[in-house]
Amino acid sequence: MKTYFVYILRCTDDSFYIGITSNFDQRWIQHQQGHFKDCYTYSRRPLKIECFLQFTDVIQAILFEKKLKGWTRKKKIALINNDFNRIQMLSECRNFTHFKYKPDCDS
Repeated sequence: MKTYFVYILRCTDDSFYIGITSNFDQRWIQHQQGHFKDCYTYSRRPLKIECFLQFTDVIQAILFEKKLKGWTRKKKIALINNDFNRIQMLSECRNFTHFKYKPDCDS
């Protein structure tokens, strides 16, 4: 069974790079050595591995990578810190019209 990795790297400019690979060790070496000059991380080395997650289903890995790229920085940091309660809190709708925040009309 093949394994896929979704990973977060912290760049020297404190930005995050999110990627997916089936061979994390090889991809990490490529990032560190600047193997691809047009890669986001090329001019932002040295890099630090912040997080990587394993998947056995490539579709699930791709979907999670895309979702993760859309997350706020705060949610990414919560994931890096394994703070799943904070991820949940940051994921909740804070819109005034959301049912949890509507005043009770019966009072």
